[in-house]
Amino acid sequence: MASKREMATGDRVEEEELDSESKRQRVDGNSSPPVSIANPLSGLANNYADIDEEEDYYQRDKGTVSNNRNGGSRQNGHTYEGDDDSDEDDSGKQLFAGRYSRQVEVRRDCPYLDTVNRQVLDFDFEKFCSVSLSNLNVYACLVCGKYYQGRGKRSHAYTHSLEAGHHVYINLLTEKVYCLPDGYEINDPSLDDIRHVLNPRFTAKDVEQLDKNKQWSRALDGSSYLPGMVGLNNIKETDFVNVTIQSLMRVTPLRNFFLIPENYQHCKSPLVHRFGELTRKIWHTRNFKGQVSPHEFLQAVMKASKKRFRIGAQSDPVEFVSWLLNTLHADLKTSKTNTSIIYECFQGELEVVKEIPNTRINETSKMPFLMLGLDLPPPPLFMDVMEKNIIPQVALFNILKKFDGETVTEVVRPHIARMQYRVTRLPKYMILHMRRFTKNNFFVEKNPTLVNFPVKNLELKDYIPLPTPKGNQKLRSKYDLIANIVHDGKPGEGSYRAFVQRKSEELWYEMQDLHVSETLPHLVALSEAYMQIYEQQQ
Repeated sequence: MASKREMATGDRVEEEELDSESKRQRVDGNSSPPVSIANPLSGLANNYADIDEEEDYYQRDKGTVSNNRNGGSRQNGHTYEGDDDSDEDDSGKQLFAGRYSRQVEVRRDCPYLDTVNRQVLDFDFEKFCSVSLSNLNVYACLVCGKYYQGRGKRSHAYTHSLEAGHHVYINLLTEKVYCLPDGYEINDPSLDDIRHVLNPRFTAKDVEQLDKNKQWSRALDGSSYLPGMVGLNNIKETDFVNVTIQSLMRVTPLRNFFLIPENYQHCKSPLVHRFGELTRKIWHTRNFKGQVSPHEFLQAVMKASKKRFRIGAQSDPVEFVSWLLNTLHADLKTSKTNTSIIYECFQGELEVVKEIPNTRINETSKMPFLMLGLDLPPPPLFMDVMEKNIIPQVALFNILKKFDGETVTEVVRPHIARMQYRVTRLPKYMILHMRRFTKNNFFVEKNPTLVNFPVKNLELKDYIPLPTPKGNQKLRSKYDLIANIVHDGKPGEGSYRAFVQRKSEELWYEMQDLHVSETLPHLVALSEAYMQIYEQQQ
């Protein structure tokens, strides 16, 4: 006959097995939470699904949790809500009846609020526990800035609160703030600025005023920065990403679309949500610091591109922007329509006539495009009389003749053919790419030819034939430059920088990673342009 101690031990083992099995069932039953919740990134499939607070958060949003849990009760002058702490199941009650019945006290006052240190808070990096390296149910310590998992009595955050004496923590998904080890929730408006930095928010009115705002914002260290013109950290040779992001941030419809998470809440792509999060951080007026780290976006890029673009390896911004726009379009388009904000901004159309030599085959087809590639003339082989290399120059209008419908371009891939191109539909935003780099079997060669281009009022109809507008539509063929990406240095090496325009004041800024400085428009035109974005005048 078993002793009382053995029976008690057996009961505990059974309870623990039942509890772990119940936890497993709860995870399986709630593995795909809905997207329409407060934090837009919480819609990413299974990234944050957890067996405690996050699940209760999803359950409340679904409306499947009982009214007792949704409605708080008041006891002794404090508000109480259903508890959703983690890593803590010391009661012998059944899982659903026990855990869902526990209450969390909500207080407006907390004696530890003065220990919160905003100087150390950085929400630009991946939300992983610094001990377990898990991304489930992560809290940030608002005293030291480190991330810890859970807040129950066996959790890393709870242990940290006892060991370090740090008592204020924010859940990185639900944005609720708690005091540990006491366990009560803190409801104090003074913490709203931290929530805004964790998850920047924009209203439709805020978005409308962005291009009219001329005010500088002040960071916690006293430095000033312009919202939308903040520097981006170069995380080991990621300048090709930085210049691409800075250029795309000048495309107003694209920026406005990603500033409002409800526009893409149906999308489950982590890349889309990370791009939206980065857009909101760049244009946020209440940042704690005057720069932004694209770390989480880069992680999403590495995963989505299967490490074609990765941290620590220099890549081409032209290849990157082509991949990024096509991937964002594929993730954003719906089954009903084959369009997206990407196509609405950048897609144009070409008429292509292909002639295959030694045959009578002439093929005419329509081809959509997101970017136009321009061929530079080969540089001269000889030096001038001063024995210095001649820096060749070419006008943009000359290399645009490739698309006049008459100029023949010879191609060798996929087979030798003679091609003629004519633009049949102009995009709202035109991306031009100067083909500076040529590869052969031995090395990559860079063409140093300078392209002379207008910063304002590029009139295309004077140089290439354009389609006749339909009905009462007006032919909009005049463009203004809004971004210009430049490559400095040797081919295969070197670095990238971008010149971008700030619309509110029509000023130009040079941006190279964290370096942001105002520059003159004529200096933009003196650079070795590699990729440009032009905006159609309305």
